[in-house]
Amino acid sequence: MPAIVPVSDLKNYTSVVNQVSYGNRVYLTKNGHGNWALIEMRELDELDKDRALLKLMGKLNEAKISVREEGTISADDLEKELGV
Repeated sequence: MPAIVPVSDLKNYTSVVNQVSYGNRVYLTKNGHGNWALIEMRELDELDKDRALLKLMGKLNEAKISVREEGTISADDLEKELGV
């Protein structure tokens, strides 16, 4: 379960940071509303990789739909279009 603490608890930085571990974020609030999160770097790296993978999969899906709906061009036509 994530820890939710007011940002003022950062005065005692060590006790807040010690609560952070892989899969266990610490959410910081200001005036009772969530504003920030402390997260382990390894988990952040994995989240960034997952986001990049999802973006790539979305682009591949767009390309698949485009090929299905619009078709493709021959290699010769591609070379002409690129001026090769």
